[in-house]
Amino acid sequence: MYTALYRARRPEVFDEILGQQHIVKILKHQIATDTVSHAYLFCGTRGTGKTTTARILAKAVNCLSDGERPCGHCANCMAIKDGTFMDVIEIDAASNNGVDNIRELRESVKYPPAIGRKKVYIIDEVHMLSTGAFNALLKTLEEPPENVMFILATTEPQKLPATILSRCMRLDFKRVPQNILMEGMRQICIDKGVEITESALKLLANCADGSVRDGLSILDQVLASGEKTVDRDNVLEYVGAAGEDFFIDLTELVSLKKVAEALVLLDGVLADGKDVKQLMKDWTAHYRNLMITKFIKNPEDILNMSTENIRRVQEQSMHISLEEINDAIIRLSKTINDARWSTQPRILLELAIVSIASGLDEETALVKHERRIPIRAAEPVFAESRSPVPMQEDTPVQVDKREDQAVQANKPPAVQNRTDTAVMEQSAENEALWHAVFEEGEDGAGSFNLIRNGTVLTEVGDKNFIVIAKNDFTKKYVIQKQQQIESIMSRRLGRPVRMLCYQEGEPVPGRSMAAAGSSAVKAGGMQQTGEIDSIEDMAKKASEILGMDIEIE
Repeated sequence: MYTALYRARRPEVFDEILGQQHIVKILKHQIATDTVSHAYLFCGTRGTGKTTTARILAKAVNCLSDGERPCGHCANCMAIKDGTFMDVIEIDAASNNGVDNIRELRESVKYPPAIGRKKVYIIDEVHMLSTGAFNALLKTLEEPPENVMFILATTEPQKLPATILSRCMRLDFKRVPQNILMEGMRQICIDKGVEITESALKLLANCADGSVRDGLSILDQVLASGEKTVDRDNVLEYVGAAGEDFFIDLTELVSLKKVAEALVLLDGVLADGKDVKQLMKDWTAHYRNLMITKFIKNPEDILNMSTENIRRVQEQSMHISLEEINDAIIRLSKTINDARWSTQPRILLELAIVSIASGLDEETALVKHERRIPIRAAEPVFAESRSPVPMQEDTPVQVDKREDQAVQANKPPAVQNRTDTAVMEQSAENEALWHAVFEEGEDGAGSFNLIRNGTVLTEVGDKNFIVIAKNDFTKKYVIQKQQQIESIMSRRLGRPVRMLCYQEGEPVPGRSMAAAGSSAVKAGGMQQTGEIDSIEDMAKKASEILGMDIEIE
């Protein structure tokens, strides 16, 4: 049966490990001086060699060779390679994460090694263990029997309790550099008699993103076609990516605000079977290439592209502003993040095309909508709503004339107009900030979004910010998430701030803010069009503030 490349090419000795020389140096020295630790924690992203290194270390402590260990050829090394060595036990914590599983492990630890020098327990994805399982493992991990070694491997060390971290020697695996991946894949192609171009190797290494296993899986897919010559176009076809021509054309259409043509172009490439999430990533990379060519005169060594395509990208970057590039990268990055949880990523990409081309996003559209409430435009609308009698044609002219006279005489209505505009702008800023807090908070906890619609940020001060909750349940949930909200808000504002949360209708010390909570929550903190005071009411309010009689003619 055929063996996948990432299994067939798995390193068997320390010198075959790719890109982790700092870890290899430590482990080889410990083996040579017999100072091996009783517990290790291997951390790093997928495909960087954590489990492979754990097996090699298990071979090294049980190798029968008198020379450099592991030799990879003795009986113990071969048995560990084949998975038949009794004293090396591999446990998948994702499927064996209960207290009972750890209790069984603790019982088996008591027995000495049957064949080798040490009994080695390799626990993969250790962050998946339950809290009870971690507690059951603590004492054994701290003081295991003399001939027992633990090797824990995880992609998410931040999920491990501090009590576990403090009992292990932690070794962090780095992403493998692109040039090392290229050399490894080039050698595999030579061994298989396949001719591969330099640009194809660069693309394969770039798609691997520092993961040896991912790179070998993609290469395996490319070689499965049986072709003896592989170029960049072949790799693009197999990884579901589009060529540079597509991204140059798409960017050009978006820059010219030709939304319809851009959507038709996207539909065509998706109809060819391209992966929509890969298109998002590659389009972001294209904007990055545009940015690079703006600052670097000879970007050939940085960009993974042909000379012809680099020249085309340079030409395009000349008429696309840095502000436009920055805006597109930010929007696409958010789209990529949202697409991780969406069942309709295509719609998100289409929305990104529309928003980049129009220059508007949800927050900008909200602010612009809120600011479309000037008094001049509101007056005829409310005159119409107060009376079923049709408006006279000269009514707008009369309103304009009256308001112009008020401005000229420095009367309060104009002052009130400017005050309302400032209040609306501040409320819009608070709304945008509150929206951003939830956008960031959702990444850490999906339930964080439950309080979005039931709260409003009403005031942001130097040391505190005030939140009004719609009901008691929402208030309790906000207080439960107070630490997270304060942390995000402090990071956003650049200074430490505390949250003060009040229920709608509840008095705020020194203010009557919560009394107006109902309209604030319903309107998102903004005054709606139907609630704007009439000219007469505004004049009355201005009279109270200024202490003088104001008449509207």
